Amino acid sequence: MMRPQIVLFGDSITAQSFRSGGWGSALADAYSRKADVVVRGYGGYNTRWALFLLHHIFPLGSLTPPVATTIFFGANDAALKGRTSDRQHVPVEEYKDNIRTMVQHLKKCSPTMLIVLVTPPPIDESGRQSYAESIYGDKAMKEPERTNETTGIYAQHCVALAEELGLRSVNLWSKMQETNDWQRKYLSDGLHLTPEGNGVVYEEISRVFREAWLSPDEMPFDFPHHSQIDGDNPSKAFQERCL
Repeated sequence: MMRPQIVLFGDSITAQSFRSGGWGSALADAYSRKADVVVRGYGGYNTRWALFLLHHIFPLGSLTPPVATTIFFGANDAALKGRTSDRQHVPVEEYKDNIRTMVQHLKKCSPTMLIVLVTPPPIDESGRQSYAESIYGDKAMKEPERTNETTGIYAQHCVALAEELGLRSVNLWSKMQETNDWQRKYLSDGLHLTPEGNGVVYEEISRVFREAWLSPDEMPFDFPHHSQIDGDNPSKAFQERCL
């Protein structure tokens, strides 16, 4: 019996989601014995580079496409042109088109797949600066390579695209800034997430999954719960369930 798969597709914020306290591991725990949560996160990637992975991660002929996929890019696309992360920059209109291409591909893989677009989180520019100085000392960048304002424009485009395509979305950029001291509470280096920041991502994605039709409470276990197994006649529970 194949468990359904939930794929998390994104950049380093997805790649790190199975670390201790990560949002991916929290999802895997919530869907334990119901669905397999699979991480496909690529640190440093923007949407332009991620397009090269689409056919490898989501092959068109697959008989078992994921039941759900999160698309979580933009933190690198929003790196500023002409600054230290220039190579990662993707103009916002292209970013939007690239995500549209991803969605169209996933819809071809499975018309019923639940697709959730996740915006980049906010940027704490002074946190980025302190982090750069802690690593590079005097050689650290003098001007920010990402700004919160610019990242917010990418977040707006992401949400607008979800609305246009009739998809669900999570606006982390807005959500996190509703909390006082979000810069230190949710971000470890001005960009990546603390355990609390991971908690926000988990709560938001898990809420959207439940609002769709993917609540773990309503999904069957893959095999019988131990309480259903008769100590004297264990095979009975498995015959009923597995044959």
